[in-house]
Amino acid sequence: MFTPRQRDISLRGKIIYSVYLRNHTPEGTFAALEGDLDRIKALGTDIIWLLPIHPIGQLNKKGGLGCPYSISDYRGINPAYGTEDDLKHLVGEIHARGMLCIIDVVYNHTSHDSVLFREHPEYFYRKEDGSFGNRYGDWTDVLDLDYSNRDLWDYQIETLVKWAHIVDGFRCDVASCVPVEFWEQAVEAVAKVNPGAVWLAESVYIGHVQFAREFGYPVATDTDLYRAFDMEYPYDIQDYFNRYTEGKGRLSDYVNMLNFQEHVLPSDYIKVRFIENHDTPRASRLFPDTDQMLNWLAFAYFQKGTAMLYGGQEWQNKESCTLFDKAVFSRDPEKDISPMITRLGEIKKSLLPVDADFSAAADDASGIVTAFLTNKSARVAGVFSLEKKSGEVCLDVPDGEYTDEIAGGTVTVSGRKLTTAGKPMIFKVR
Repeated sequence: MFTPRQRDISLRGKIIYSVYLRNHTPEGTFAALEGDLDRIKALGTDIIWLLPIHPIGQLNKKGGLGCPYSISDYRGINPAYGTEDDLKHLVGEIHARGMLCIIDVVYNHTSHDSVLFREHPEYFYRKEDGSFGNRYGDWTDVLDLDYSNRDLWDYQIETLVKWAHIVDGFRCDVASCVPVEFWEQAVEAVAKVNPGAVWLAESVYIGHVQFAREFGYPVATDTDLYRAFDMEYPYDIQDYFNRYTEGKGRLSDYVNMLNFQEHVLPSDYIKVRFIENHDTPRASRLFPDTDQMLNWLAFAYFQKGTAMLYGGQEWQNKESCTLFDKAVFSRDPEKDISPMITRLGEIKKSLLPVDADFSAAADDASGIVTAFLTNKSARVAGVFSLEKKSGEVCLDVPDGEYTDEIAGGTVTVSGRKLTTAGKPMIFKVR
């Protein structure tokens, strides 16, 4: 019988850097990425996540080059990136720098011209009229798989075991749409060849869960997925963040949902924390003012969970890298915030306890959030001016002077209040 996942909460102190190979360098290859590894490591990165590395389907593809999430061969390598030997060499270089490498697993669907569809059409979902297709949205470049066929499970798990001999784990695309029982078996099989493999689930928005259930489609909740996975996306509360950034919701609604996660998820839950990824608007588009964006970045690092960066974020790129064509992100040295990212990484690793309780409160009038991480031996406070406003903040800490770990200055608390000049602050209380 499968043993429930035992999570290593030290992952809460780690940093993931997401790489879309096609658009990360002009060459867009495994070999070209090797030349950027020292810089990525210097940001505080512990885990490099490669977006899908497999061949892309050509039938019904979107854009000029097609989407990497429309995979034609789970067991092959996109020739534009290099060879399997090139991948092995890259992973060796990543390991040499003390980092791990995880790859994308896209197991809900394949391209229309995939090896799997050609050889095993019985593994695929059929609509009521008997035709092949997909259950959700406008994913016209893919066909959904049907996990009621247990032979599919064997094929997919064999594939994961193949890659587990090379890489250190998997980020699983729309993991909620694949049976949790499958993931449990996959984790167990992979553990036999790579016991330390890291498993990250892209769980889905609440609206996705509701839609799927209304139409009778199987879909897992975050709680379900924790039976198999180490880490999950924060999409269970992402709607609250989106409504705030769109001017349709209150900051306090989002912050209250962060507190809600603390009380409803398993005690050893691990969420990835980010302000942008390849599926969302760039943070610098959401928050054009650099100081405001840096407040949000600092708040994300402070939250309980694994921090995640998306390639190009460190240069405040505003344009999202298209999934369908070639568009290398810019590296404008005048917009480089790498020193801030590096410092936040140092703070996360050295000051923020991974076994702490998290709590936060937001003032909607000022846009200022106060937050705490607390365990038996430490209490760390954070003050984040998420609308870049200055002001006086009430804070439940003893009066005195503290060291601001971000800027290096002094934080003075008097009468249980402090004054913020619109910059993020993190300091140790005890």
